[in-house]
Amino acid sequence: MHTEDQGCVCVCGGEQTRCSEASSDPSSDFSISIETLFCLLVVLVLVALLMAWLIYTSLELAIAVACCLGNVLVVWAVCLTRTFRQPTFCFVVSLAVADFLVGSVAVPLAVLVDGWVEIPFQACLAVSCVVLVLTQASVLSLLAIAVDRYLRVSIPLRYKEIATEQRSWAAVVLCWLISCLLGFTPLFGWHNGHPLSSPLLNSSHINCTFLAVIPLPYMVYFNYLGCILLPLAVMTLLYSLVFYSLRKRLRREDETSAPVESKLRAFLVKEKRLARSLALVLLLFAACWMPLHLMNCVLLSTGPQGVPQIAFYMGILLSHANSAVNPVVYALRIIKIREAYLEIWRRYVLCWRGQRVFSSPSWRSQPGEQNAGHQTTSALVHESGR
Repeated sequence: MHTEDQGCVCVCGGEQTRCSEASSDPSSDFSISIETLFCLLVVLVLVALLMAWLIYTSLELAIAVACCLGNVLVVWAVCLTRTFRQPTFCFVVSLAVADFLVGSVAVPLAVLVDGWVEIPFQACLAVSCVVLVLTQASVLSLLAIAVDRYLRVSIPLRYKEIATEQRSWAAVVLCWLISCLLGFTPLFGWHNGHPLSSPLLNSSHINCTFLAVIPLPYMVYFNYLGCILLPLAVMTLLYSLVFYSLRKRLRREDETSAPVESKLRAFLVKEKRLARSLALVLLLFAACWMPLHLMNCVLLSTGPQGVPQIAFYMGILLSHANSAVNPVVYALRIIKIREAYLEIWRRYVLCWRGQRVFSSPSWRSQPGEQNAGHQTTSALVHESGR
């Protein structure tokens, strides 16, 4: 065997080979460490994305369950309680049905088509329009509640003649028809597909996301400015007039102490309490939906880089959570609904059949009921004559 130190040449069996030592080339160690770090970084990013998706999905599912249970409870309470069957609560039921459908239909579909599946373009468009319809139904139900409260306060003597139960349910049906017309508008051509092409071209499979099929100009100019912001401005004006009228009448009542006036003051105080509760529902709707629509405005003006993806998903979660908070607001702010919840819990969950709360006298004096209206008719006549 012959060995050369400089070239590290080994001669074995008459053949000459060059030996290489692992420690003789430090650059190879450096390249191996860079590749290892890169692979580790990729794995960490994938794990972080998976954890983020699991957290987002878990929150969406929790919101969906809360939406379904809470709003079923609202509808159940109204159906079981005779004193709830009045115009205001007809629109409350309409809002609860829209919120229930958000939890049972919109949220699962939103999780399913959030870029994870490939479905035909038209199917993705139809699924996205369902969310628009439910949002619009919530807005119009809130608008109907505001109009009902305004009529209740501004024309109390003619209110019962105008706001009958049949007309109220007809208004509910009209709200849903208008919601379908406005929400399904993209199906008639205002979408990100090829409206002038044959349906076959738009039937190709795509990675389905909401903004892949719904154009931002529709979301900003038509849906946000026309279908949400304008009704919110009208509702704000109506509630301002309601509170102004109630405050003015209460001040007038404070100047007198006649017995008939005390009944009117009690009625006005209850109306003010109920109006505050329903105005809080409106305020929560605006607070939960405004961030998402404002981010759509930023996306339209600056492009996809204008809004971080995590902020966009937080806006989606916040908008869905709005459908779960309304039953909580009803329970905290409206005594009748809170008592109805407790009665349902006692009778149907605990199977305890004690004294029925549905027929207790305290319910007959709650705001918005016909009994309360009959008790204050003479006072309202006196008030309108002043």
